[in-house]
Amino acid sequence: MRIIIIEDEKPSARRLHRMIERLDLTVETMLHSVEEALDWFQNNQHPDLIFLDIQLSDGLSFEIFEHIDIKSAVIFTTAYDEYALQAFKLNSIDYLLKPIDEDDLAKAVSKYKERLPQQQAVTLDFNDIKKLLVNPIEREYKKRFSVKVGQHLKLINIDEIECFYSENKGTYAYTVEGRNYLLDLTLEQLEDELEPQTFFRISRKFFVNINAIKDMISYTNSRLQVKLNNYNEQEVIVARERVKDFKLWLE
Repeated sequence: MRIIIIEDEKPSARRLHRMIERLDLTVETMLHSVEEALDWFQNNQHPDLIFLDIQLSDGLSFEIFEHIDIKSAVIFTTAYDEYALQAFKLNSIDYLLKPIDEDDLAKAVSKYKERLPQQQAVTLDFNDIKKLLVNPIEREYKKRFSVKVGQHLKLINIDEIECFYSENKGTYAYTVEGRNYLLDLTLEQLEDELEPQTFFRISRKFFVNINAIKDMISYTNSRLQVKLNNYNEQEVIVARERVKDFKLWLE
């Protein structure tokens, strides 16, 4: 089975990639924009299955189908409301609402496999669907976190957090006040919760807030060291494989 992912939020694409691989499936490639997808489809054999986000960085993904005759099966990965999702479900294999649940993903793939013997082509009425998306709902990201402080619960607004980091199997939020708070989440779970223009995962250990960066310094092995406004408990290093994306994120 040949699978591709079309998703403009790279953390979400990577998370979905890992989830698909845990189902013993292989993702051939990940595409991040309408333009990139059009170029790929024009020069490659079309896949069996596409995991498709709706709103890409340069337009709605429906534009791809307006230019390319694609017969691949489609599973939508989206953050749109239930009415639009019901329309997609009529003609597509399924939809997955972000943040994607692993059980839902497995069920969607099983549904696709069940249709294989019939060799049913997926035909989407994009004009009808686009009518439902005249006023698309904005993707909702985490605005605050609740943390336990003694016997109390404290709310921390997202703009108060300089970075998230993992240490000793725990995940912590570090605030502009210089306080650490233990979260009941992993960094992987945070990938779909954080606004990607504000937070970037620079390594396996750190997410940083762009508004908290005060300096960046060249580091060994083609890496970068990031200096934050207040956090100084350990070195904040951009992993070598993340440096290119990090620089693009800063622009």
